[in-house]
Amino acid sequence: MKIAKIQYTVQPGFAEKNKQNIAKVMQELRSLNHPGVRYSAYVLDDGKSFVHFVIFKDEEATKVIGSLASFKHFQSELIASPPEIPPVFENLALVDSSWDFFD
Repeated sequence: MKIAKIQYTVQPGFAEKNKQNIAKVMQELRSLNHPGVRYSAYVLDDGKSFVHFVIFKDEEATKVIGSLASFKHFQSELIASPPEIPPVFENLALVDSSWDFFD
């Protein structure tokens, strides 16, 4: 299992567009229904800082998100409107959980 946290802060005027782009990624992921990918995104109280958590069951699953048309669009728009604070990627190691990630 691979787990990553990505955090960044967009320009104030781009926050709503970023939410829309994230929603399109999530919609495509839900329709794909890949059993090895769990992805969630959050916005902080400032309304412009975003945190994404992605959990991959295995190496094969790590390729899914980058292949999505919606994710490529999300990335291109984020680059075109440079963030106040660029994305910081962190790999996480699971200590324990109250639920099973993959059945």
